[in-house]
Amino acid sequence: MNPIKISICMATRNRGAFIGATLESIICQASEEVEIVIVDGASTDNTEEVIRKYQAHFAGLRYFRQEANMGIDRDFAKAVDLAHGDYCWLFCDDDLFKPGAIQVVLDAVKNDYALIVADSEVWNADLSQRLQSKRTRLGVNKVYKPNENHLLLGDAGDYLSFIGGVIIRRQLWASREKEKYFGTCFIHMGVIFQHPLPGDALVIAEPLISIRYGNASWLGKSFEIFMFKWPDLVWSFVDFPDSAKSRVCSKEPWRSFRTLLHLRARGTYTKSAYRELLEPRLESRWARRESKACAYFPGRFANLLAFIYYSVFRRPSSRLILLDLKNSPFCFWRLPVRHRAPVTQSGVLSTGSPLPSRATGTRD
Repeated sequence: MNPIKISICMATRNRGAFIGATLESIICQASEEVEIVIVDGASTDNTEEVIRKYQAHFAGLRYFRQEANMGIDRDFAKAVDLAHGDYCWLFCDDDLFKPGAIQVVLDAVKNDYALIVADSEVWNADLSQRLQSKRTRLGVNKVYKPNENHLLLGDAGDYLSFIGGVIIRRQLWASREKEKYFGTCFIHMGVIFQHPLPGDALVIAEPLISIRYGNASWLGKSFEIFMFKWPDLVWSFVDFPDSAKSRVCSKEPWRSFRTLLHLRARGTYTKSAYRELLEPRLESRWARRESKACAYFPGRFANLLAFIYYSVFRRPSSRLILLDLKNSPFCFWRLPVRHRAPVTQSGVLSTGSPLPSRATGTRD
């Protein structure tokens, strides 16, 4: 029996409708050098039933069900702890491997990289329309030496809000501090960038993953996550220069009126978000008035303005942003819906202000 080279590690919860397709995309190309490790955060749907069906046909699938939901960061950490492979591919429970993806990575790990990052393409939630052909800025593969980790952060940091592209050496993961990053929703970023990597890192420019855009289960928390948790984490990396961190995100994106207005149009910046999360952080009366005005600005009008703007001034990410706006509870052509929770798309950082990303598959 061949030793395990890659452990595909997944944290899941209540993904019975999607995880079957994910497993199909893995198992059809997996060899004896590949295992799948799934930690289930106490699903209440048919997730376990679906996984057990695939487990019966693929001996390399190992399933561990938690008695309680411990959170995405802890579940991914446990999945890696349970893994046997030289490398762990941290993967989302609703995305798909593209054909040949595993072999590309098996070939890459022969070079003993500390970290491998695989690019992705972006599809809508039902996979009927491709929205973006690739996510990273790189046109060709790029290797980063240990003294170039600041370039890695600057080039790939925004993309790495998505956990599914991370393939990390298991021994490196084990040697790093993890508990500090429980609750951040981005434990992988903390593990990777808490200190410079001890070896070379590779970014694979070829998309190996198909992302289901707009399918994350943490959408109601997206304002808090991407206005506070994400930038606080990125800017906590003391070994990296501010110039690299600023390429990933602003240190305090919530201070930007334009960002808040954009998130108002998407339905993520609400009156309660202002009162509970933003107002306590604002020092000046003017800043409080400006941010409050944005929170109380008519959502449908903000949505219409944003829709016109991104329809006229097309950008590479405009199709994603327009989809976000269409799915907003403030979508200007919809009839009002009472008692509807704000809904946003999960996807990419794209407008110069942080937008919710397919970060972790967070579901707690």
